[in-house]
Order: sequence, then structure tokens, then C-alpha cells
Amino acid sequence: MPELPEVETILRGLAEHALGRRVTGVEVRNRAVIMGAAADFVRNIAGKLIAGLERKGKVLAVRLSGKNPEAPRYLVVRLGMTGQVTVTPREAPLEPHTHVRLALGAGNEELRFRDVRRFGRLRCCTRRELEAVFARLGPDAREITEEQFLAALRGRRGAIKSWLMNQQSLSGIGNIYADEALFAARIHPLTPAGYLPLAAARRLHRAVKRILDRAIAWGGTSVRDYRNAEGRPGDFLSELRVYQRTGEPCRRCRRPIRRLVISGRSSHFCPHCQPRPRRALPPGRRTRSFAGR
Repeated sequence: MPELPEVETILRGLAEHALGRRVTGVEVRNRAVIMGAAADFVRNIAGKLIAGLERKGKVLAVRLSGKNPEAPRYLVVRLGMTGQVTVTPREAPLEPHTHVRLALGAGNEELRFRDVRRFGRLRCCTRRELEAVFARLGPDAREITEEQFLAALRGRRGAIKSWLMNQQSLSGIGNIYADEALFAARIHPLTPAGYLPLAAARRLHRAVKRILDRAIAWGGTSVRDYRNAEGRPGDFLSELRVYQRTGEPCRRCRRPIRRLVISGRSSHFCPHCQPRPRRALPPGRRTRSFAGR
């Protein structure tokens, strides 16, 4: 699933290839990915200028300005699990599961939204509605200060892995970067969030920012479907230390990486570099450990 680094990479690609261009045509090929009426979606986007881009967590917002002095509209993009936003030559063959096309200017390119599993959504809304979307999210994982991070952890009883992925606590992190940040900070994924020692919590805050910045520098992680705005995969996969490396040697200590299922989600960790603390959550019915894949 695309996470903060992937959405930020797409934002930067759109800034290079789409910012300042006018949407001269809109085609909705699958209404299921549109929130609200498809006719309203087309009417509110067609003819608008792509005037700005912003992001909070995994949510991308494209500011659209009209020819008249009217309030801007915002195209809100949620990629879901397999969503892709690319700037593509108009004559390029249409890939299966391409649901929306936005023609850009008088040139020969268009913005395409493609989503194999169709969990992604597009919405055109006002600034007030966008602010309501952002308000439901926790602080952006790349922007959060250490003080905010420590305050958000205080009193939390769930596993630190689950807390990192809770978009109301901290927006932008999913399975990949939660695993990588916990490994970098040497914290076991079952450690209760509110019982992290102060030094460990500070290490984790630094690790989150460092991992996200590195992933952005590499263009994100393509495990399966993710592509950037130019249609190319991200290159951070080779840099992953624990995610989906069950049974492989740890790149620090050479011990085997293990996999733990927490609330139905896989967690990858090194039991030597990330020792389980005395105060750790019990495995529970839905949590179990694997020595192999």
C-alpha cells in the first residue's frame, strides 16, 4: 500500500509535470472510484488550472483554480492499496483498471488514475471540506515535532507497531515504514506504546523521520503496484532491512528475521536487535510468531 514517501514522490512528480497546466478534459471511466456524483466531479474540474499541491499523511490534494475569481476547488486523491497517479502521453495504450483521465492543456499528455483493487478514491471538494478531511488525521509523520510525538504516545496501551500505523495518531505510516522505523530504533513491535522509555521514544521519533526521508530520496518502495508520476517504480526496496525478509539474515547481527502477526497485520523484526521487553503485550488470539516465511 502506498505510504507517505510514495504519496510525496507522486506530489513532486506532479509538481514537475502538471503544475500550472489546465485540465482541458475529464473522462470518468469507472464511477465507483469517485466520491459524490460523477457529473459534479467532471463539472468542478474541467477547465480548471492545477495551481498547487499539498499532502497530509497519505492524502494528496490538488488545488484547482478557475478562470474567474472564484474559490478554488481541491481534487483529493487517496491511493488505497494499489492506486497510481501518472502523467502519461495521450497516445499511450490505456492500461486495464484506468478509471479516470484528465487531459492536460493543449499538449499531448494526460493525468491518469489507475487502481487494480479499486480501494482508492477521488473527490472534488471545497477548502472547508478538505480541512475536515485533514482534521481527522493525526500529525503528519514527517512534520511532527519531538514534543508532539512524545505527547501522542503518553498513556497509549496498544502495541507500538499498531500505534505507528493508526492514522488518527500519526498520519502517513503503514506496514513498511513502521517495520523499518522500529528496527532502526531497536524497538520490539509488541512494546506497549505508552511504556516506551523516554530515550527509546526519542530514538523512534528520529528513526521515523530518517526512514521517511531516505525512502523519499529513493522514490518510494515498489513491492508490487506502486509507480511514481512518471510511471516508474520506486527504488527503496533494496534498502529495506526487515520488511518481508522473514528468515533472511539481519543486516546488523546476521540472525534470522522473524515475522509476527499483530491485529491481522504482518510485522517483521530481528529478535536479537529488537529484544522483547519485560513489559510487552501478550500475543493474543490473532498474534502468532513464525520462524520462516
